[in-house]
Amino acid sequence: MSWEVPAVTTAKRADARKNIESIMDAATACLARDPDVSVAEIAKAAGVGRVTLYGHFESRSTLVTQVVERAIQQTDEALAAVDLDGDPRTALSNLLEASWRLTQQYGALIVAAEQSMPHEQFQAVHLGLMDRWKPLMERGRRDGSFRDDQPLQWQLTLLQSVLHAASGAVYRGEIKATDAAALIDDTVQSALTPPGKD
Repeated sequence: MSWEVPAVTTAKRADARKNIESIMDAATACLARDPDVSVAEIAKAAGVGRVTLYGHFESRSTLVTQVVERAIQQTDEALAAVDLDGDPRTALSNLLEASWRLTQQYGALIVAAEQSMPHEQFQAVHLGLMDRWKPLMERGRRDGSFRDDQPLQWQLTLLQSVLHAASGAVYRGEIKATDAAALIDDTVQSALTPPGKD
């Protein structure tokens, strides 16, 4: 005997998937503009009620976490397309520029993530992105393009911190978004240049 899924159940599942996608998209857009946006505003932007939103996401923190994880996955996919061959300093500039474009696209979402997620969880979602930076940094350290008198993990943390700091500075109006890419590259390149090398 075979069982068929009733059309009503299939429709509900399709509606639920559509609601989840709408909520995730709305949350991404809203949090990119305002890290303190309320659940009610996200629900309104998604075209659903708060009860529906909470039916899919148990808390604002859970929603933010899932939005951040999706943004990081999309970021990782986009960064995979960046050419990291050739001169490590040039490759680093390319990777920083691409990373900034993506950071700017997600705007204050980073600020919301830092505010909403436990520090350990916030750091954990970045591990995959760090894997993209690490081989480039190791190659640059080996060939003398980057300093090797500091721990590699410290340098990776620096890269991540400068990008996050720039995002926060743009959000607070301390720097212009159009100036951030050059400031990020200059700051990171200066920090990684071996002592005595220009």
